[in-house]
Amino acid sequence: MTLPYSPYQEIVDISMRFAPHDGGFSTAIGNLHISRRSRPSDPLHSSYQPCFAFVLQGAKSLRLGTEQISYGTGDYLLTSLDLPVAWRVTEASPEVPHLCLGLAIDSEKLLELLSRIDIPRPAAHTDGQRGMAVNVAPPELLDAAVRLMRLLDRPADIPAMAPLIEQEILYRVLTGPDGARLINIATADSHSNRVARAVAWLKENFARPLRIEDLAERVSMSVSSFHHHFKSVTAMTPVQYQKQLRLHEARRLMLVERLDAGTAGHRVGYQSPSQFSREYSRLYGASPARDIDGAREIMAAE
Repeated sequence: MTLPYSPYQEIVDISMRFAPHDGGFSTAIGNLHISRRSRPSDPLHSSYQPCFAFVLQGAKSLRLGTEQISYGTGDYLLTSLDLPVAWRVTEASPEVPHLCLGLAIDSEKLLELLSRIDIPRPAAHTDGQRGMAVNVAPPELLDAAVRLMRLLDRPADIPAMAPLIEQEILYRVLTGPDGARLINIATADSHSNRVARAVAWLKENFARPLRIEDLAERVSMSVSSFHHHFKSVTAMTPVQYQKQLRLHEARRLMLVERLDAGTAGHRVGYQSPSQFSREYSRLYGASPARDIDGAREIMAAE
């Protein structure tokens, strides 16, 4: 019996060879990685950086603030600035594992491309849109992704060809349904760009006390406008964003550097151990000690 043709078969086959088991895999193309999961997962917390993420098989969901975003085979997720999320694989099996390609978006390459192409300035109402969106990948985008993946079997071609195909993918995204999100982030006088600058400052200074007035002034916005646009882009208030950065880093310190909860909480800016434990439990669903013990058991089992 002849099986129906799948436009994804070739790219799936290549991905399976370069991601031979569950996990995340770097490739010879510097900003391209492959993720593979053979079973649905519990929620995992991490920070998504600007990227194009293309699902080849299976399905995934993530929570951004209070929003749920779901995407599956043939969809791509566009993330235009750093956003803390909770994600989980929802459809996967050993026979049909979840496969996803991730291509990091380089801000300098984005600006250089925008300087050379004639893309109309996005409409004013698009400024301040959410920094994350899902769309169905058109055939042109799939074709470029397949050609990029083929280079993994021809490593001598990567230095010459990969930058051209990456630029083509970025162009397809920019001219796609949500390209305005990226363009607004890159446009110096836009609200989205100012929010991105505030996010960059928070990432570097999350352990410091936060005064909204000072941060709004830093990015040349009024307090009310800053609050409105920050939440519009990130689905969180600045305080909620800072809190997630702090808790994610505290968890890393306990899990990787094996600090105790009190020291980790203090390191990321908490003065009250009880407040740290309370907010940690609210985000991760368990006390710091129980959560870290459970995470280490899972890591040992894998």
